[in-house]
Amino acid sequence: MSTPAAGRVLLEMSGIGKSFPGVRALEGVTLSVREGQVHALLGENGAGKSTLIKILSGAYGRDDGEIRIDGERVDIRTPADAERLGISTIYQEFNLTPHMTIAENIFLGHLPTRSGMVDWAQVRQRSRELLETLDVHLPVDTLTGTLPVAQQQMVEIAKALNRNTRILVMDEPSAVLGERDIENLFAVVRRLQASGIGIIYISHRMKEIFELADEVTVLKDGRYVGTRKVAAVTMDELVQMMIGRELEDIYPSRRTEPGEVVLKVSHLAQDRLARDVSFELRAGEIVGFAGITGSGRTEVARVIFGADRPTAGEMELFGKPYRPRSPRDAIDRGVALVTEDRKRQGLLLKLQVFVNTTISGLDRLSRFGLLRLKDELALVNTWIANLRIKTPSPEFVVANMSGGNQQKVVLARWLSLGIKVFIMDEPTRGIDVGSKAEIYQIMADLAGQGVAIIMISSELPEVLGMSDRVLVMREGRIVKELARDEANEEVVMHHAVGHEVPAA
Repeated sequence: MSTPAAGRVLLEMSGIGKSFPGVRALEGVTLSVREGQVHALLGENGAGKSTLIKILSGAYGRDDGEIRIDGERVDIRTPADAERLGISTIYQEFNLTPHMTIAENIFLGHLPTRSGMVDWAQVRQRSRELLETLDVHLPVDTLTGTLPVAQQQMVEIAKALNRNTRILVMDEPSAVLGERDIENLFAVVRRLQASGIGIIYISHRMKEIFELADEVTVLKDGRYVGTRKVAAVTMDELVQMMIGRELEDIYPSRRTEPGEVVLKVSHLAQDRLARDVSFELRAGEIVGFAGITGSGRTEVARVIFGADRPTAGEMELFGKPYRPRSPRDAIDRGVALVTEDRKRQGLLLKLQVFVNTTISGLDRLSRFGLLRLKDELALVNTWIANLRIKTPSPEFVVANMSGGNQQKVVLARWLSLGIKVFIMDEPTRGIDVGSKAEIYQIMADLAGQGVAIIMISSELPEVLGMSDRVLVMREGRIVKELARDEANEEVVMHHAVGHEVPAA
């Protein structure tokens, strides 16, 4: 955790209110950020964090309250107003143009000219200097679309610094990063903090808040709950502030009695990404896959689900040879993948809950080519009730739901098909702590009903809290299998990065 900053107040938002048709999104919200401070903003999905940040960034206008910068009252009506005041926001989905170079993205909309011509020498030189301040060394003529996510994020930060940013908002910056990339991100945040920039840091990962933040403000249901010094608050207290109740144990207690082997993977390979992978998965068991980015976990999952063809190896499902030709083939055999990117790969965001729930099983709801609408509605309502999906109706558009409820819709789709083997890739990414607990309980209930689950997660506490066994991958291979009582964060990470595990 960083040392609490003692700089002057850069930003004061007080009494902020915002309404949309039929919805009071914010009421009486307060937020204050000091120079050289990391101020975390916490709350469940739907708590009002995004609305507050959009008001600060000029995407929305406020209905009530006031905003002060350096003690002076300001009006932020447009993104240009925010930029003029030194406010920059880096969203989860980056605002970069993939077919332009790093330098062009950093200077997008701010190209310097000389004698009426763009001064490309200055663009390149200044871009190099900005990246060097972040300890990033990349050729600035590289197309941004060719960069991995972690490096694209650094380009976004460099772009913000080029706008003379004094207040930087980072919205879930670690959500798409692996462990090593997160460490690099933390180093950059601390470097920005040391330079005097005030940072608003939004994350669902509580561990990050305690590592990075000086203060934390909690919102719930669009209202201000309170602000605390991180050094003087516990994780349990923050969780209680967020969800309005105590969360004694986020991970459900389970009695594990695995059944028969349902999936057997032998010497599986997929080009250079997965090499000689062998393991067994039993009914009623949750097996966690741990490893750093690029370790091969997702590649193994894609082969099992039929999204990619293996280059070597064999698989058995329920004792019979299994080599799915496509995801449809895998689904028909009782295997489903809950993808790590539910918005792009798991959901039809602009369509309704009922469409997303039944889209993969319409043939089961049809007779003579006609869809039985009453049966479809009954099925959807059953899963809305069973999974406690918060939605006004089955006709509600999925894009307008919280991350946790979107994930429940994905689960409802597969559960409606009677899936017996689940591959869950980052099942709680971008989901608040209260909804995480609900997803964990659903997973525990499924395992209790004999469903076999492979869970891939970059959050080690999640892997350790939910898994009956942990398989650690490195460079495309399973390098260690750990029983539940053997696994801890230190042991897992030592195997994941290839360091010798210290003697007990």
